[in-house]
Amino acid sequence: MGRRRRRVVAPIKITLPKFFLCPKCGKKSVRIEMMKEKARALVQCGDCGLKEEFTIAPHSEPVDIYCKFTDHFYKGPA
Repeated sequence: MGRRRRRVVAPIKITLPKFFLCPKCGKKSVRIEMMKEKARALVQCGDCGLKEEFTIAPHSEPVDIYCKFTDHFYKGPA
């Protein structure tokens, strides 16, 4: 008598998104272009045209820049 064969469970790989939700128009069309050699990041909505540029740290990820972008948007004009 043999044992039952075990089912192999593949590990789930989580990837970061390429496009994010726009806080102004609500569509998933915000793209983040990172220029690490210049230490700058450009955040731009392809639908409504909302655009912002930020300085970044060398270890920053697009999700970090998106959080900074939404915080700056909801803060309003200074």
